[in-house]
Amino acid sequence: MKKRVIPPAIAAATLLASPVFAEDFHGYDPATFDGATLPAGNLAAMVKEAIAVNPPKNGKKYVIGFANLQRDIPFCALVEKGILENAELAGIDVVVADNRLDGATALANAESFITRGVDLVIEFQTDAAFGQTIMQRMDAAGIPVIAIDIPMGDATFFGVNNPRAGFMGGSYLAQAAIAEHGKEAVLDGYFLHGLLPQSGPIPAMRTGGQRAGFLAAAKGFPEENILTFDSKNTLDEAFAQTNNLLSRIPEDAVIMGTGINDQVATGILRAAQQAGRKNIVIIGLGADERETLAGEEDFLAAVGSFPERYGNSLVPMSLAILAGRDLPDSVLINHVMVTPQNICNYYEDMACASETSVTLAFPQAEFEAHLASLRDDPELADVKNLIPAN
Repeated sequence: MKKRVIPPAIAAATLLASPVFAEDFHGYDPATFDGATLPAGNLAAMVKEAIAVNPPKNGKKYVIGFANLQRDIPFCALVEKGILENAELAGIDVVVADNRLDGATALANAESFITRGVDLVIEFQTDAAFGQTIMQRMDAAGIPVIAIDIPMGDATFFGVNNPRAGFMGGSYLAQAAIAEHGKEAVLDGYFLHGLLPQSGPIPAMRTGGQRAGFLAAAKGFPEENILTFDSKNTLDEAFAQTNNLLSRIPEDAVIMGTGINDQVATGILRAAQQAGRKNIVIIGLGADERETLAGEEDFLAAVGSFPERYGNSLVPMSLAILAGRDLPDSVLINHVMVTPQNICNYYEDMACASETSVTLAFPQAEFEAHLASLRDDPELADVKNLIPAN
């Protein structure tokens, strides 16, 4: 039986926000909100206050446009489900579009929302090159926007704390591999890393954090053994690219893999398994591939983002904006490591495993040095609000 790896306890709060919200908005304050679904009465009070400030454009009730990243990706499906459930509780309508991981499609969807006269748009789109154009159209139409995970101009940002989530996953990947295979084998191993260059520098802070965290915990690891690829955000592409890279890796080498999301991590795992590789250590990001996490012994953990809770924040945020409340320009997830041993603490329908565990330590000093390097990066000068303080 392989040793299982348990990360240290991490604060259970769901969101971090800066600056501090001016005051509680019927039970919602982004600085302290725990991510739980608000009662329908609270949401109705939000709608009432918002209508007094900004009446619905159709004269009846609010219509929010939600452009999903790609509707059949599990993470995105959970985000959509949460938004629709909260909107139903609030008594508002949602028009859903599918951006299909494509910037041109996202722009067409945005134009459709404008034509339809929606009151607010929640954008989940991956192509940074189209973000500014979409925002120019929305600004001209007077439609406020919340951007999920990938910033878009002056839109309010909601999503992953990219530097911390990445660093957590990378450092845990290295420590888990060392606990299971020993440091010497790890230093002779290979790190497969699925990137997403098309989404620009902000999600790159996530994958950059994974790399920095891995190297912080596996000091002396040869950087030439880090094999990167463009994952295009999908399991299938990660599977294909990993297949191509496996020919460069000796049969008995330890293979360590992670990437921009759980689907990419799963693609690495499936390709390595199909090739008959035995020494595999995988860490995901998102914790939305719950069955894989619970059922695959080589998928040791995932950085939890809890996409099923996104709607619990996004709908109150939307109504706060429509009510003229001053929101922070960014609201970030506070992540936890989800493992087969603690998954039942976060998901009632999942059972916790009971294998022998090894406790991991978060390399805080190295993380703070990594954050300092991000703050000094001129390419990130305009998005320092998305770099956590510590």
